[in-house]
Amino acid sequence: MAALDNSQTDRRGAVPEWLRAGESRLRLQTIVRLRWLAVLGQSLTVIGAYWALGIDLPIGGCFAVIALSAWLNVALRIRYPASQRLKANYAFMMLGYDILQLAALLYLTGGLENPFAFLLVAPVTVSASTLPLRITVALGVLAIGAATVLTTFHHPLPWFGHEALVLPFPYVMGIWASVVAGILFIGFYSWRTAEEGRRMAEALAAAEMVLAREQKLSALDGLAAAAAHGLGTPLATIAVVTKELLRDAKEADPHYEDLLLVRAQAERCREILKELAGRGEELDIIVSRMPVSHLIEEVVAPNRLLAVPIEVTTGPLAGIDRCSAAGKEPVTQRNPGVIYGLGNLVENAIDFAASKVDVDAHWSQDEVRIVIADDGEGFPPHVLEQLGEPFVTTRPGESWGEERRTSHIGMGLGFFIAKTLLERSGAQLELANRPEPESGAVVTVIWPRARFEQPPGKDEFTPFI
Repeated sequence: MAALDNSQTDRRGAVPEWLRAGESRLRLQTIVRLRWLAVLGQSLTVIGAYWALGIDLPIGGCFAVIALSAWLNVALRIRYPASQRLKANYAFMMLGYDILQLAALLYLTGGLENPFAFLLVAPVTVSASTLPLRITVALGVLAIGAATVLTTFHHPLPWFGHEALVLPFPYVMGIWASVVAGILFIGFYSWRTAEEGRRMAEALAAAEMVLAREQKLSALDGLAAAAAHGLGTPLATIAVVTKELLRDAKEADPHYEDLLLVRAQAERCREILKELAGRGEELDIIVSRMPVSHLIEEVVAPNRLLAVPIEVTTGPLAGIDRCSAAGKEPVTQRNPGVIYGLGNLVENAIDFAASKVDVDAHWSQDEVRIVIADDGEGFPPHVLEQLGEPFVTTRPGESWGEERRTSHIGMGLGFFIAKTLLERSGAQLELANRPEPESGAVVTVIWPRARFEQPPGKDEFTPFI
């Protein structure tokens, strides 16, 4: 059991290794508690049937099988911490044992004729929710194999007194079919639900890391201004002390030139910090608030030198006078998440464009609308409804798989992150293709104007995992 794994989180803040690799999320404490619940239920059922109902069960064999599970639980709790996370192969062994233990009890009590035979589905369901698909498939095959064997090989179904109850074989096969259908349907449903949760958790973790990086870049100017303010006082003290030392020193003193150098360097540092402080104030006034046209230019500028030309159009919606209140250009707070999200949409349009990309920004009294369109092939119909979900991509030859979990490139995560960041700013995204006979994809980002012009709150950029 040396492969039991303690690594539950990634200290670097990235997605945990077990999530990226599709390993087990099943803790030893969980499986031990489930097994204790099974031991309690099996014991009460055997006791109730044997003593309360008077059904002639092989009581010794039943309690021996149940006691084996109890002793295994005790041994596991003594040997390993309750918070230990099981590796996938050892989780398979644990749940495989539970299937075989239940099969042994059913063998002693009538096989599939026993109404509790449907509990063979339980270990497969647990696996589907917490283990990789290959483990779930193996456990499903084991459970179906056990159910198949129990259709023929088992002790007679215990009944009242010494009577024998023999069920028709077609009825037994119907029970087998229901067990198999339950394993397949419930197992697949549980796996699919858990897989979507795992994919969403990984995608949100990636989005959080991207947003944190954008925050750090945006905060550099503020840090520079704060450093300039904080270092001003000690540098002033150094300058004063150096001046006093120079007053008492003579030119023939061996340290006189060193004192001159210290004073000159202190003055130089003060000038540098003065420039940083002034630049920080300038950035705080000018860059922290930006009109729509400046926002579009900052998003588009890094892509101007690429082969695909970008045409930008800004202005109020048709029929609105630029001099009116509704036609006045909206001004928003500089938001790293919005800039990153729009930049990702522009990059995607460039990747799929045939000859050009259009970026149009228009506004009215009620909303601000940015439209990013290309003249490529457009969104495939089967992808259009799913686009925006994590790991859904329109790039050819790329699909979701365990080997791609460690990379965020070409996996459909970029659009998901962009969509998440833009929606956090209050925007709504609409995806469509150009109307025929034109071709190309169109992404429309719409903000309520009041929300677009509202400065973000202090919690605007906090992590959302």
